[in-house]
Amino acid sequence: MSRIGNLPIQIPSGVSVTTEKNVVKVKGPKGELVQDLNDSVSLDISEQEIIVKPKDQNRGTRALQGTIRSLIANMVIGVVTPYSKDLLIEGVGFRAAVKGTEVGLELGYSHPINHLIPEGVSVTVADNVKIHVEGSDKQKVGQLAAEIKNYYPVEPYKGKGVRIVGDYVRRKEGKKSA
Repeated sequence: MSRIGNLPIQIPSGVSVTTEKNVVKVKGPKGELVQDLNDSVSLDISEQEIIVKPKDQNRGTRALQGTIRSLIANMVIGVVTPYSKDLLIEGVGFRAAVKGTEVGLELGYSHPINHLIPEGVSVTVADNVKIHVEGSDKQKVGQLAAEIKNYYPVEPYKGKGVRIVGDYVRRKEGKKSA
């Protein structure tokens, strides 16, 4: 039995939720999100809350109930208060800049890296090393932050690289001379 899937999703004021066939649309002050649903669950939408119910009681359906409930809850939260991730670049000569619809990264390679910013996500750069990724879709924000981080993950000896603020990086001791 899914404990998370049985919890109702509260709909804040200013947010509208509609369904058509297997598609859920959530519209709020910060944007509009669309999510496809599986046939094995149904939604009961009232004015104040959404309840996700499985159509049968097999194990896979109950697992999908919790997953779909979490996806819809993240959509409802995202259209009211956008999700954000902060990244920090550490290293001599490492920097970032926003160039139109791309993030330009200089990470010590022989070439600059230009990464496309997906639609619905905004990126700002402060002090050439602090990157702020923000958007109403939690998955897109996290994916963009992870892709930027993977260009140069933090190495454990000097701490150079791109890190997500709040992540712990275990530092190692270097070689010792005799």
